[in-house]
Amino acid sequence: MFIIDDIIWLDTIVEKLAWKHNVLASEVEEVLGGNCRIFKKEKGRVEGEHLYNALGRTNNGRYMSVFFIMKLNNKALIVTARDMNKAERKRHETK
Repeated sequence: MFIIDDIIWLDTIVEKLAWKHNVLASEVEEVLGGNCRIFKKEKGRVEGEHLYNALGRTNNGRYMSVFFIMKLNNKALIVTARDMNKAERKRHETK
């Protein structure tokens, strides 16, 4: 079971998501708060803080891929988010 107690937003990331990927912070929150699939992508530099990829859908049905670092305090530090590619969508749909 994966529990995210809160989301950490850096202003630079919020701005990048908007101009580069046309993603709103609220969409990321919908994905992480919904029925998403979470995969460990790589080991973090800090013990116990790893990079994860969440695959899920927004309330409007948009397929999103969200990358975040899970901090030791169960808070997700958002790294980036974008629309899913074909491989991610296939992985998301094979539950």
